Amino acid sequence: MQKYLGKEYVNRADREAYLKDNCEKVENKGYMKPFTPEQLQGHKENLADLSIEIEQIEYERKEAIKGFKMAIEPLTKQRREILSNIRQKAKYVSELCYKFVDRGERMTGYYNADGDLIELRPATADELQPTLFMDMQKTGTNN
Repeated sequence: MQKYLGKEYVNRADREAYLKDNCEKVENKGYMKPFTPEQLQGHKENLADLSIEIEQIEYERKEAIKGFKMAIEPLTKQRREILSNIRQKAKYVSELCYKFVDRGERMTGYYNADGDLIELRPATADELQPTLFMDMQKTGTNN
C-alpha cells in the first residue's frame, strides 16, 4: 500500500471526495496524529511558559505556608500549655516560697505568698539540727 493517497488534490474537499469514492467503507477511528514542526515548537513554548508560572505559584505557596506556620506556632504552644494545665488542674509557677520546719512533728512545709501550703515533706537531718534560735517563739512583736 502507498504511504499517501490523494495528495494530488490540493483542495481538502476534493481530496476527501476522492478518498470517499474509492474506499471500501468509512469508519470513525481514533489515532495519534503527528504534529507539524511548527505546532511542536508552539507546544514546547507553551510548556515552558506553564512550567515557569507553576514554579512561581509553588514558590508563593511555600512562602505562604511558612508564614502560616510561623503564625500558628506560638498559638499551638499556648494551646499545649493550656491543655496540660487543664489535665493537671494546676499551673506550674516558680515564685518565692517560705520554708517552715516543725521539729516536733519532724516535717518541713513550704508556703507561697498567699499563705497556702504547697509542699509538705519529712524534715531532713540537716533541718532538724539544733540552732541557737530554736527555742525562741516568734510572736510577731518585738518582745
